[in-house]
Amino acid sequence: MNAGASPAGPPGAPDTVFFLSDYGLHDEFVGVVHAVLRRLAPSAAVIDLTHEVPPFDIRAGAATLGRAWPHLGDGVVLAVVDPGVGGGRRGLVVEVGSTGGPRFLVGPDNGLLVPVAEAAGMVAAVELGASAPDTSATFDGRDVFAPAVADLCRGVPAADLGPAVDPASLERVPAPVVEPGTLPDGRLSLRVEVSWVDRFGNVQLAAAAEALPSDVPVVVVRPDAGPWTAVVGANFAGDEPVPRVRAFADLEPGMPGLLADGNGHLALVVGQGSAAAHFGIGPGSLVQLMW
Repeated sequence: MNAGASPAGPPGAPDTVFFLSDYGLHDEFVGVVHAVLRRLAPSAAVIDLTHEVPPFDIRAGAATLGRAWPHLGDGVVLAVVDPGVGGGRRGLVVEVGSTGGPRFLVGPDNGLLVPVAEAAGMVAAVELGASAPDTSATFDGRDVFAPAVADLCRGVPAADLGPAVDPASLERVPAPVVEPGTLPDGRLSLRVEVSWVDRFGNVQLAAAAEALPSDVPVVVVRPDAGPWTAVVGANFAGDEPVPRVRAFADLEPGMPGLLADGNGHLALVVGQGSAAAHFGIGPGSLVQLMW
């Protein structure tokens, strides 16, 4: 932190922090990071996006941030899903050029930040210094990332926080599987990865809703036991016709359907039930849609 800086940032400095992590709420980790931000940048508001990203799941954290991004205003994203903490991975501040949303992302260089940063127009990246000698090597959210976020909220230029990094050198996570094709019988198909299962059991697929023609009323769903499959339930017996619906209200309890979810993705759902349990699939599973 720059000595003598005012706790309140100058006009135009970001004044909101959007905080995402896999810390959970059982321990004090989230509260401690809040306390550091409050102490170093007391005028900044902190919005908790979620702290229930599955532990160590970088791809899930990146996907969660991607779903939230279109709804965020001006500010700084603090994202921490960091299985490599204390190792050789870099800490980053990434600046993006899009207007109306966050201007900076702060977190580890492990692929967590890059998908949204590239979508928002990555301008520059700098590498943050390691933890101070008298701090832990296991809590960079507190010791490295939160102070950097506070500096940004106080108007410190990102370029003053560390040496420049070539954006092309940043770590990237594998893209989800989305493979259109044609079956031997002439039907069209879409082999697609499950990107998310929410707390209701709704199964978001990695494909945008536009990947399925709007005039297709029914698709056949088949879990795909390919190399990406995480779980295929023993309760699933063969192909299942599933109607295309507009909303959950179109489904009777226990009835499966396929709809465009609130993020514009195809999603398998069940009326007042869990599509994940019905189809026996979870994040990382592959399914095949046929029509």
